[in-house]
Formats: sequence, structure tokens, C-alpha cells
Amino acid sequence: MKIGEYHPDMEELEKKVLSWADERGLLTDSSVFFQWKKTNEELIELLDGIIEQDKEKAKDAIGDIIVTLIIQAKMWDLNIQECLEYAYNEIKERKGKMINGFFVKDAK
Repeated sequence: MKIGEYHPDMEELEKKVLSWADERGLLTDSSVFFQWKKTNEELIELLDGIIEQDKEKAKDAIGDIIVTLIIQAKMWDLNIQECLEYAYNEIKERKGKMINGFFVKDAK
């Protein structure tokens, strides 16, 4: 798969997530702020999985985070692919180094 191509299974899953969200009123009766709060809750669950070194918990949390981000993107009239592609284009030429387990980008 090339950059810019969308994996059909991912596209179908994104549609299913958005249909699920729409059926529950998340796209019309919620807000970007409340969706951010849900993402934050799922990030905390991921942290729990990391602390507990629980792969299944991490897998569930990562999936839930992606679901919340798909919904958040839709609320901004975006889709997850264009957000990911935008982010990749921002980092693809980035230079830096690892310091204490963190990638620190070079100053421009």
C-alpha cells in the first residue's frame, strides 16, 4: 500500500464506526469537546495497560482511541486518513535524535 492509498478494510471500518456513532447521536448531539474528553479517558486506559504490561488492555484502548479520533475527525468534516496523511507529511523529513527514550526533533 502506498502513501495516499486507503486500505479498503480500514475505509469500511471507518464507515461502520461513523454509522455506529450516528445511530447513537454522537455526531449530532455531542461536541468536539466531549469527544476529546472520551479520547482522554481512553488514553488513561492505555496508560493502565502500559503500567500493567497488559497487551489485551492496550489493544482495546488503542482501538477505542482510534474510534474516538474517527468521530472527532468527522465532527471537523475530516477523515482519519487525511489527518494521518497530514501528520505524516509534517514528520517525514524531520530530523532529530533519541534522548532518554524520547525522540527530540532538531530545531529548524
